[in-house]
Amino acid sequence: IMEKAQSAATTSSADPRGDHKISKESAGTAPGTDPWIYKGKKDWKLEDYDVIVVGCGLSGAVIARRFAEEQKKKCLIIERRNHIGGNCYDYIDEETKILMNMYGAHLFHTNSKRVYEFITRFGKWVRWEHQVVGLIDGQVCPIPPNITTVNMLCGADIKTVEEMDEWLAKTQVKYEEIKNGEQMAKSRVGPVLYEKIFKHYTYKQWKKYPEDLDKSVLARIPCRNNFDTRYFGDKFQVLPKEGYTKFFEHLLDHELLDVHLNTDFFKLRSGIPKGKLVIYTGPVDSYFAGQGFESLEYRSINFHIERYKNYGFYQPNSVVNYPGKEVAFTRIVEYKHFLNQQTPHTVIVKETTTDKGDPYYPVLNERNMELFKKYKKLSDEEKDVHFVGRLANYKYFNMDQAILNALEYFDEQFTTKKGLKKEDYTFVSDSV
Repeated sequence: IMEKAQSAATTSSADPRGDHKISKESAGTAPGTDPWIYKGKKDWKLEDYDVIVVGCGLSGAVIARRFAEEQKKKCLIIERRNHIGGNCYDYIDEETKILMNMYGAHLFHTNSKRVYEFITRFGKWVRWEHQVVGLIDGQVCPIPPNITTVNMLCGADIKTVEEMDEWLAKTQVKYEEIKNGEQMAKSRVGPVLYEKIFKHYTYKQWKKYPEDLDKSVLARIPCRNNFDTRYFGDKFQVLPKEGYTKFFEHLLDHELLDVHLNTDFFKLRSGIPKGKLVIYTGPVDSYFAGQGFESLEYRSINFHIERYKNYGFYQPNSVVNYPGKEVAFTRIVEYKHFLNQQTPHTVIVKETTTDKGDPYYPVLNERNMELFKKYKKLSDEEKDVHFVGRLANYKYFNMDQAILNALEYFDEQFTTKKGLKKEDYTFVSDSV
């Protein structure tokens, strides 16, 4: 599998998102690059709307739906990209007819009953228990590490949960105070698994070794004390049967919701009437670009797409991680595994991370967290503008977190439910 990964030619593309060939039958996509009214009337004015929502990802779409549905307010969603759905956007590949994500694989998982009940209002979802393997020391090992992983990589012969707990207790490094990501990781999995699975993978992901990252970045790296091969342990693990973009189509299907694609909020900003309510879900540093502060640091992803005709499957699993230094990419995703798509062809995507491009992951080190405090102060002082979501708050949100955050923010800010006790919610990381 390593030889195949190294030898296959990568399709070159000027677009860092990859050589995407979007079928005309794909949902939620503008036909070109010019401003396009995806939903709404051609003769429109900003004055016609009660709420302006910037960004058509999860945070913006969820809040807009609640304004329209519950308060009968007319909303305009402005999206600079050529599609709805934010980073969840998926489409039908023109050559292989495979449903695939543009911005990396998205696996929905949550322990939140409220979130699950919300999403299932807008389409059919099917159970999908995601599994990941990693190519480590020439072996295909379960990720997150479990008993099998430890036996394969550490020469152990663990058979029970009790033996695994004992092994972890012996190998975990004890610190009086955990000060960085390396110490956090070693305190959870010990030095051997840290070196083999997390150290170099983290560098490829962040261009920083764990010792240079805040401890919170590796605070929730999972490690199983059993033989469970699932990547997540959440109660609800599902995929949208028709894809995420179709889910967004259903979510946005309300007569009081209009959506404009290929539309730059900052070009319209000066024309927004004073006192108009704005929900901003974009990067907070972009909003305050004129204030003279430095930019916040993000990691982005380049997607290298390869198509194979009449090939069967390229790899044994939907996602294969490459934690070592042998290759530059972090993982290969083969999309036809998801939802058990039936096709003789296949398409794979190799992912490498970069400092340039769309902002995906906030780099949580001391410099950026101190800088964000300045932007947070400005956003708190901005009248009639609410900053919602991961980019606006410089946080990494899973999909379920983004939805729950939007639901609870709406409760707190725009309903009589202020002070409502929030759901007792267990966060499960999918950022490793």
